[in-house]
Amino acid sequence: MLTKKEQGFSILFFIIVIAELICSSIESLNGLHYITKPAILVSLIAYFLTSSNHLNKTLKLLTLFALLFSLLGDVLLMFVHKSEGYFMFGLIAFLLAHIMYIIVFLKHKNPNKNPYVFTLIALLYAAILFYIMFDGLGDMLYPVTVYMLVILTMAITAFLRQGKVLPLSYSLVFLGALLFMLSDSILALNKFYKPLPLSNISIMLTYALAQYFIVLGLLKNKKF
Repeated sequence: MLTKKEQGFSILFFIIVIAELICSSIESLNGLHYITKPAILVSLIAYFLTSSNHLNKTLKLLTLFALLFSLLGDVLLMFVHKSEGYFMFGLIAFLLAHIMYIIVFLKHKNPNKNPYVFTLIALLYAAILFYIMFDGLGDMLYPVTVYMLVILTMAITAFLRQGKVLPLSYSLVFLGALLFMLSDSILALNKFYKPLPLSNISIMLTYALAQYFIVLGLLKNKKF
């Protein structure tokens, strides 16, 4: 399934991810966390730029913006301990990243794909999550609500690619979108409900896998 180039990048990528998980979990290595965390997206951006010549220029640019906004969000969230303002700016950065992905996914929307059942499941999932977090949201109620709606839209538009792109491309991107939802859900519960055990590991692992699968999936579709 993976070419030699993809295999080589995957090994490097997961070494970086493992390094980040270690550095963010061991207090004596926390200083390296400021290098390893952004390195995850930097490596993905570099790989995407060197592997996307076959993509439509507009799609390539939009995906690049999604990755850059994600990198910005990663950097901003590293400084939340200094000021809560960084969380809001990080939220905005990821909101923009999701909007870029939505536009990318809509470029291969299958008009014959029925989204209603999946949309209902996604909304039910969001409603349960929202109910659990509600008391802890406070002033973040409206920003978080908007963010949740946007990431749900991102997942739905990923779902709507089925039948319009190569099956492998669809499966990887859709899996990535679901993992992105899961990562953001864990982050939200950890922040607005109660601290979760090993949250730093589960959030980063699901997030890194999400971005990896989305990028790999977009690159796997040759029909542009």
